[in-house]
Amino acid sequence: MVLLELGQKIGVAMRNFHAHTTVGDAEIDLLLREIGNALMQSDVNFKVVMKLRQDIKAQILLQEDQGGFNKRKIVQRTVFDAIKRMVDPGVKPFQPKKGQTNVIMFVGMQGAGKTTSCTKYAAYYQKKGFKVALVCADTFRAGAYDQLKQNALKARVRFYGSFIEGDPVTLASEAVQTLKSEGVEIIIVDTSGRHKQEEQLFVEMKEIQEAINPNDIVYVLDSTNGQAVQEQATAFKRYVPVGSIILTKLDGHAKGGGALSAIAITQSPIVFIGVGEHYDDFEPFNPQSFVSRMLGFGDVEGLVNVIKQSGIDEKSELYKRFQEGTFTLRDMYEHLENVMKLGPMGKVLDMIPGMSALSGLAGGADASSNHLKVFLNIMDSMNDEELDCANAKKMLTVPRINRIARGSGRSVQQVNDLIKAYTKFEEMVKKIGKTNLKAMAKDPTQMSKHTGQEQMNKLARAMDPNMLKRLGGQGGLQAMMKQFSAAGM
Repeated sequence: MVLLELGQKIGVAMRNFHAHTTVGDAEIDLLLREIGNALMQSDVNFKVVMKLRQDIKAQILLQEDQGGFNKRKIVQRTVFDAIKRMVDPGVKPFQPKKGQTNVIMFVGMQGAGKTTSCTKYAAYYQKKGFKVALVCADTFRAGAYDQLKQNALKARVRFYGSFIEGDPVTLASEAVQTLKSEGVEIIIVDTSGRHKQEEQLFVEMKEIQEAINPNDIVYVLDSTNGQAVQEQATAFKRYVPVGSIILTKLDGHAKGGGALSAIAITQSPIVFIGVGEHYDDFEPFNPQSFVSRMLGFGDVEGLVNVIKQSGIDEKSELYKRFQEGTFTLRDMYEHLENVMKLGPMGKVLDMIPGMSALSGLAGGADASSNHLKVFLNIMDSMNDEELDCANAKKMLTVPRINRIARGSGRSVQQVNDLIKAYTKFEEMVKKIGKTNLKAMAKDPTQMSKHTGQEQMNKLARAMDPNMLKRLGGQGGLQAMMKQFSAAGM
């Protein structure tokens, strides 16, 4: 995702800091300098960076005066909290209320993804049971009417627009009055954007705002626009009372730091982030989770929620067999289906501590997802005997492999790749054996006891060494297990 590179740079700075044998003013100054450089290279405004460094230094000194502290942990927590404050101004965003009319006005520069965000916003609240409508008050851009109408049809949302009325203020006012009379609970008004800041744009926005008196004005901010977004956001905030922000294009590869500057300066809370073109590529914004994922710390609580929402049954026969150390190709098929339920692989990887770097590799997330689909496709061409065999590697002879390749439309090499992946997975399950991971996580204090430590050692030995290293070694693995426990998994 966008900002991933920034998070990785700050992560490197933190690791360099922890590598020092002593923690003094020189080491802290070096850390803050490296973090500041990373932020400015990512288009974060210089003034914002300087304030961030001053805030971190002040907090560290304040906690030093209190005594009885672990300096390394204090520095890490202070850095995390300071970056979190950049995207969390502490202002409570507007929340639409059921049973009454909520008028939401969308503003932003042309090309920021405003019209798409309107539709995603509508679809999100319609799923929550709200009666929603979209209004096209953009009479400036050719095709705006058709785009929003088509989006509304796809999302099955009420649409209001006019080819005849050329005055956006009159159109918006009439739309709100009509939709209020129909009992619509959320009226989303999409306004005009421009390629550059123009007086006409801001005058029009102001007039529409005064005519419809919206409950919230949502500023749609393109996270890829560099430091230009700072000036844009300040101008929008000066003309209309921007109440919240939607951050778009977080699935891109631009620096994205300018967005952090804009949020820090406007002091408006982010309500949603857009991570793709589809209506489901739209997430409610959680500052804690966002910064944790950005810095590569993962988001275990978010991952647990995704797992729960996916409907994966932890009491299924598959999980019972896992605990018994049994693993067939059919088990692998079921497990991969469960993984696919979790959603886009890039999103899942970002939530796992130490794994966010994989989604940033060339084709990383897409490649992972495609590999899983290929494996499922190949196993669809296997018979019951092959899927249920306790020793699948021995059973899958060359003639069988050739038959499976022909039947699935895949190459022999891809079938062999599946067998290799299955063999590694099977070895891991057998090594863990009857280790009860839930029991290990249920009471973290038991981790230090002989049995718990033995189980943790067994799990660590079963993992890929590179993956274990990215998690921070056995200590990081243990910390992750505690996080899963704290999140209620």
